[in-house]
Amino acid sequence: MAEKPETSCEDADLRLSGVAMSASELDAWFAREVLPLEAALMQFLSHNWRNAADIADLRQDVYVRVYEAAQKKIPVPTKPFVFAIARNLMVDRIRHQRVIPIEAAVDIEALDIAGDEPGPDRNIIAREELRQLHAAIDRLPPRCREVVVKKRIEGLSRHEIALQMGITPDTVSAHLTDGMCALADMLYGEPARRKK
Repeated sequence: MAEKPETSCEDADLRLSGVAMSASELDAWFAREVLPLEAALMQFLSHNWRNAADIADLRQDVYVRVYEAAQKKIPVPTKPFVFAIARNLMVDRIRHQRVIPIEAAVDIEALDIAGDEPGPDRNIIAREELRQLHAAIDRLPPRCREVVVKKRIEGLSRHEIALQMGITPDTVSAHLTDGMCALADMLYGEPARRKK
């Protein structure tokens, strides 16, 4: 019976920090760290994926992804990494299906799936809000509007705005405060009362 070569703590630390392991070392790590999680992994997959016929394939895909990732760098700790891979794999499968059958996942919200694109109603609402904001900015006094646009849209600092406009940073702050208050009133406040 051949003895395993001894490895020092430094060797183990090097492997964990990204130094490549031999195929046999990687296989041993996989058998020691990942395979004992199989029962818990199968329970997790069964609980979150209704189509029992897919469970074995999902498990194998999880193993492939874990092994491929470990070839680059050993994940520490292993268990959370394996379950994150499983969760992401289920999310990917659901996203790639054109039509999601109701039984595809027990609780899609539990998997935290975010849609890639907003729905048509969100697009309409966002366009209307943008139109209202644009109109409100256009109603600001010219200097105030210029400061708000430079600060909030172009992302310039108060000092940069002061240099460009030939005013003090305190004046920039005053214009910015006035402009933001006016925008808040126009967008969220009561309609301005007309002077008599």
